[in-house]
Amino acid sequence: CATSPGTRESPSNRVIAADRVAARAAATAASLVGAPYRYGGAGPDDFDCSGLVYYSYRLAGVTVPRVSRDQMRASRPLQLDEARVGDLVFFSIAGKVSHVGIYLGDHRFVHAPSTGRTVAIASLRQPYYQRHFLRAGRLDVLFAGAPDG
Repeated sequence: CATSPGTRESPSNRVIAADRVAARAAATAASLVGAPYRYGGAGPDDFDCSGLVYYSYRLAGVTVPRVSRDQMRASRPLQLDEARVGDLVFFSIAGKVSHVGIYLGDHRFVHAPSTGRTVAIASLRQPYYQRHFLRAGRLDVLFAGAPDG
């Protein structure tokens, strides 16, 4: 949205706009359920986990890093109970970031799981994901100029 000369966008409007972008990215990722996994895939026909995040946010108008480790670095840490639709959820195996998905709310997330599988919606309540959950994160790029808190 444009503002007229001499007016400033309010911080609350920036947060609302960021939430809309995040929700668009989540909706895009969810619409890709069933697309095949391919290591290194970043759409539009196949995806790996970070490629799904990259592609979904790119279609929502935001450029994010391409790999999960960098996506985590580009996000503000959150507790799961603070996560909103479009935030990222990160998973760790052997002490390093190894997987990422996009939070859909109600402990659900969309992700590209692994070779031989397809983009799917999963629950963070599943024991596997509970064991490997590292943290949630909100992409800093969404809140450029918005106040902390």
